Amino acid sequence: MLLAIDVGNTNISFGVLEGDVLRHHLRCESARSRTADEYAVLVRQMLDLRRVDLARIDSAIIASVVPTLTDTMVGLVERAFGIEPLVVGPGIKTGMAILYENPREVGADRIVNAVAAHEWMKRSPEPAPPPAPGRGDHAASGVIVVDFGTATTFDCVTPKGEYLGGVIAPGIQISAEALFSRAARLSRVEIALPPRVVGRNPVHSMQSGIVYGYAGLVDGLVNRLRRELGYPCRVMATGGLARLIAPQTETIEVVDDDLTLTGLRLIYERNAERGSGPALHPPAAGGCGQG
Repeated sequence: MLLAIDVGNTNISFGVLEGDVLRHHLRCESARSRTADEYAVLVRQMLDLRRVDLARIDSAIIASVVPTLTDTMVGLVERAFGIEPLVVGPGIKTGMAILYENPREVGADRIVNAVAAHEWMKRSPEPAPPPAPGRGDHAASGVIVVDFGTATTFDCVTPKGEYLGGVIAPGIQISAEALFSRAARLSRVEIALPPRVVGRNPVHSMQSGIVYGYAGLVDGLVNRLRRELGYPCRVMATGGLARLIAPQTETIEVVDDDLTLTGLRLIYERNAERGSGPALHPPAAGGCGQG
């Protein structure tokens, strides 16, 4: 079985995959003060609670956007499972050309998401949206991934399966915390769907601004991206608050909570096929090659 680890700024996701099936999905806080030994104990205990046979975990892959935790995760895998993990970074085969000006500056999670989203687009039975004006009736589709994480990112993949670039916006929680902390008379509220757009009290008013405001941000940016790209683009979302925001948008087609773990599996398989050795200490951001 494969252990896939996605290290984000707020949370770390652990996925246990058997073939192309995600058997277990675990999360913990991205605590930079924890040691590899502490994480090893924590992960083994979480897996044991789910009655996972730890001896069957024989491979691992890591994507990290927190440089201080990358080596910690490598140590966790080595200590807890006695295996050497693959780390997403320079020299890793992704099957996707990176068209960013400096590929090393792209977050590893963004590349991983793009790989999984392009695969989804190729296999999805749903018809592509209408082609852009002047492109003909059979224009190929790209895909836009909206990831509601610590930051909200929009990643664009061309119809050829190339990572083009995208947008980074402040995350929902970050924006809400700024509002709560800078407005003296506004208290913290749960980030949840209000009963109506027009709030009749401060709580519902703030919830409306957060939820519907972000839905408007998503639709506005997706429509601008589509116009600039000039070809049809399908849109999928992932991340912690995706299921709250996506139904309020007009552009997001599908939500996949496990998109990053799926992308990690795909990248692991592509590297296993060519027999590439693991990369223990690449930078945590980007630099992944097409291979």
